[in-house]
Amino acid sequence: MLRPVEAIRADFPAFESTAGEAPPARFDGPGGTQVPRLVIDAVADYLARHNANAHWHFPASERTDALVAAAREAFAAFVGGGPDEIVFGPNMTSLAMHVARGLGRQWVAGDEVVVTGLDHHANVAPWEALVVERGVVLRWWEADPETGALDLEDLPPLLSGRTRLVALGGASNALGTLSDIAATARVAHAHGALLFVDAVHLAAHRSLDVTASGADLLACSPYKFYGPHAGVLWCRRELLEAIEAPRLRPAPSTGPERLQTGTPSFEAIAGGAAAVHWLASLTDAPGGMRDRLVATFTALAAREMALFAHLWDGLGQIDGLRRFGLPPGPGRTATVSCTLAGEAPLATAARLARHGISASHGNFYALTAAERAGVHPDGWLRLGISAYTTHDEVDRALAALAAR
Repeated sequence: MLRPVEAIRADFPAFESTAGEAPPARFDGPGGTQVPRLVIDAVADYLARHNANAHWHFPASERTDALVAAAREAFAAFVGGGPDEIVFGPNMTSLAMHVARGLGRQWVAGDEVVVTGLDHHANVAPWEALVVERGVVLRWWEADPETGALDLEDLPPLLSGRTRLVALGGASNALGTLSDIAATARVAHAHGALLFVDAVHLAAHRSLDVTASGADLLACSPYKFYGPHAGVLWCRRELLEAIEAPRLRPAPSTGPERLQTGTPSFEAIAGGAAAVHWLASLTDAPGGMRDRLVATFTALAAREMALFAHLWDGLGQIDGLRRFGLPPGPGRTATVSCTLAGEAPLATAARLARHGISASHGNFYALTAAERAGVHPDGWLRLGISAYTTHDEVDRALAALAAR
């Protein structure tokens, strides 16, 4: 059983009242969630008691090595892969850029990459750069601009014997639409192409399973699921050893460290692993960490979607408000973007802030999706349901939106 929302909120210092005032209602989770005390303590404890570089033979360094190994085990459980397939970086964008540069070294002019019109540009720009650097041809898999849905039947005509990779977002950070990763992997692999999945938004709302999905690479960011700012890449073992990404000559040439650049943020790694452990603690499900994580995300998805249905229906009652994305259901996450007639998203967000509602605005780096939807350059207002969101907060947000 999933812990009650009030018990979950008690883990977050951000929701402690100050001077008798209620904390803001945080609907900005899709841009970065709040952090539980367990994560804060893990970051502080590492810096206070274990701070040292890795691979040296004194206690603090050995503890750092042990911490990194344990974090790889935690993230392996999180994605459903192996610990020797987990790569750490400063953020998903940097990891994607690094991988693209490494793969691109093995491609030639005329090779092709498929990107979608739905994705955050962290999963577009790295491949787009290879157009200039390597003469790669970019092909666009377009999504429905209103719902963000990708039609799988549109993909095969984009593929050829020269297709080297399909870059897919697991879920839209702007519209919340889920992609069919496994079906996309089957089509890509049938044409000899790799599948790179940007799971940054997906990882906050669904359990990941890289084995079942058929992905070759998958990247996510712990700060979207209650951790610190960092990036995590899962790379299929055989591929990890084959990618020739830029690296320093004395740097490790085998294992996940061959795709890491420089000294990572060990404190962020500690905090990221703590976030995974915190998520696994939210249910009383039996079994190991992987089983508990799956149980947590199954329960969270149901709770979030129930709240989201209330939010979606309420938004539909506000005059002049236009909702984007699919209606509540299994095809989406609990994140919605919208616009209000006669009011720019920035102005709407500022108005909500005066009512104690934190919401994000803009294109959220899903620039192509914003252009296709006709909302560029102002973008959308975005509201996201997180593990700590309450029914009362949804009511407050709806009332604030309607009060203009």
